[in-house]
Amino acid sequence: MTSLYDLTSPDVRKHIDGRPIAVLPFGSIEQHGPHLPCGTDTMAADLVAVELARRIDGLHAPFCPYGVTPIHAGHPGTISLRRQTFEALLSDVCNELIGMGTKTLIFVNWHEINTPSLDAVATDLQEETEARVFVAQACYVAQRIYADDGGSLTHGGSIETMAVMAHDPSLLKIERAGEPSRPPGAEAKDAMRRSREVYGFVTDVSEIASEGWYGDPTWATPERAATFPSAVVDEIVKQLEAIDALEVAR
Repeated sequence: MTSLYDLTSPDVRKHIDGRPIAVLPFGSIEQHGPHLPCGTDTMAADLVAVELARRIDGLHAPFCPYGVTPIHAGHPGTISLRRQTFEALLSDVCNELIGMGTKTLIFVNWHEINTPSLDAVATDLQEETEARVFVAQACYVAQRIYADDGGSLTHGGSIETMAVMAHDPSLLKIERAGEPSRPPGAEAKDAMRRSREVYGFVTDVSEIASEGWYGDPTWATPERAATFPSAVVDEIVKQLEAIDALEVAR
């Protein structure tokens, strides 16, 4: 795996000259109930980004662990960036990579509230530079491919527990989970905020989960965790290839 963390400056130059694609992960630091670490989203995003970079011979370019997550404000462990801060930092990082010769940027996201900022910066970069930007919503890919096996993309639930298990099972505290309670109408409200057609907004996670999380963490098993992130990256690569996202930088 080739990462900015690990390479020397001359090796970065050589890699970008030969394969000018950078892969950046995006997550958040926020509460995930009593059983998952606050870094769950960033751990999941980085697992996918590292494997994707390896698979396509791209440069893994770490961003930062924080995201835009005001919905979890007030819970210990949650640190939310303002949109302006997130977008300014992302613009600076991407412009530095483009200045080095990167021609294609792939954003790997595992935190849906980052999406408006990712889209805004991506379109600005494409308008202002010659680079192309693509967004891989890894959490939604995981939601789709694990659905038939009973996996669900809930906050602190089955798929996110599996991702942490794949990263480091010693971080799990499943015995603390118990049974989360949800206020009346929470399921419909959650579906509403994630609708692709007509949707509204939830500004406090307690509106959809009284304890700040919901789902079934016991669904995650070592066998399922062993498929992550490879199964997700398989789908991302397939879709990137279908839109020629990987060819433009060859």
